[in-house]
Amino acid sequence: MAAKNSLRVSLIRITNGILMTKVHNFSAGPAILPPSAIQESIAALQNFAGTGLSLIEISHRSKEYEAVVAEAQALVKELLNVGDDYDAVFLQGGASLQFDMIPMNFLGDNETASYLNTGVWAKRAVKEAGFFGNVNVVASSEDKNFSYIPKDYVISGDSKYFHCTSNNTIYGTEMFHFPTSPVPVVCDMSSDIFSRPINGNDFAMIYAGAQKNMGPAGTTLVVLKKDAIKKASRKIPTMLDYQIHIDNGSMYNTPSVFAIFVTLHTLRWIKSVGLEAMEQRNKAKADLLYAEIDRNGLFRGTVAPEDRSRMNVNFVLNNPELEADFFAMCKAANLSGLKGHRSVGGLRASLYNALEIESVQALVDAMKEFERIKG
Repeated sequence: MAAKNSLRVSLIRITNGILMTKVHNFSAGPAILPPSAIQESIAALQNFAGTGLSLIEISHRSKEYEAVVAEAQALVKELLNVGDDYDAVFLQGGASLQFDMIPMNFLGDNETASYLNTGVWAKRAVKEAGFFGNVNVVASSEDKNFSYIPKDYVISGDSKYFHCTSNNTIYGTEMFHFPTSPVPVVCDMSSDIFSRPINGNDFAMIYAGAQKNMGPAGTTLVVLKKDAIKKASRKIPTMLDYQIHIDNGSMYNTPSVFAIFVTLHTLRWIKSVGLEAMEQRNKAKADLLYAEIDRNGLFRGTVAPEDRSRMNVNFVLNNPELEADFFAMCKAANLSGLKGHRSVGGLRASLYNALEIESVQALVDAMKEFERIKG
């Protein structure tokens, strides 16, 4: 290719001094992490907190590790702007287990919860809640393949709680405004948590699998307002009872030691950037890519413009027969993780917090070069 049309390739220097080509990581999860969290993890695997032991060898009951969990919980509450009337715990089982734990703990057999259906994960949450009580789906975007966020729906005051999913990784929609609700609001924020400022006090419960925007796979954050949702009368198995985990400070059973440690250092990095600056950073990345999708005649977006996610940008080639060629070009340019979810196909660029704008520019350059060759 001519020099003026060559794709932008970034370089990084690794610890042994060898210059290597950077891989631009657009994976939807497990996702990109800030370099500081990775470096701190490497050091802790060798010698954690000066103990002479590896992080993955030390007791989770040691004072050194208890300090990790305590700081992570405090940072979560600080970033969400909530006080002592909230508890933050780290659990296992992913956000998918929360689809069951939430109704099991809070929804009685003859009670009703309201759910907003905006994608695969929201739909699964609806299904699981139906095993424990009644479900009122207040609105759904399934009629247009989940390409928009429903508006102007009514949440019944008779509901035990209202559940929504703030960002939909598979379809690429995001809620930028939350409804005024007469009942407690529960939100799955797995893929956009800490990407922008929010007032955590507006929610009775926030939960998130760490592996998309907060840390590595293996732990799930649950932030719950004390006494916001009355417990269901049923007997709840010990390991599925929120209060047990709260009372034991995320230590009822052995936690995901490594995942919580990396999450702590990701939270430290998020705080150092600041949520206002993080939002502007994420908006700049998304605006750059969406502008190219809208300009470039070979591509088109799949989501209503007002509901386009800043975290997961979904788009397709107008000619599907060109897809293999474009993926080959991406591979040559070290652009990784761009295939859409297996259920929808196309392309998906995940622009999580730790992704730099230089990586987005590298993708935009590839799209422009592809247009020059194929357009």
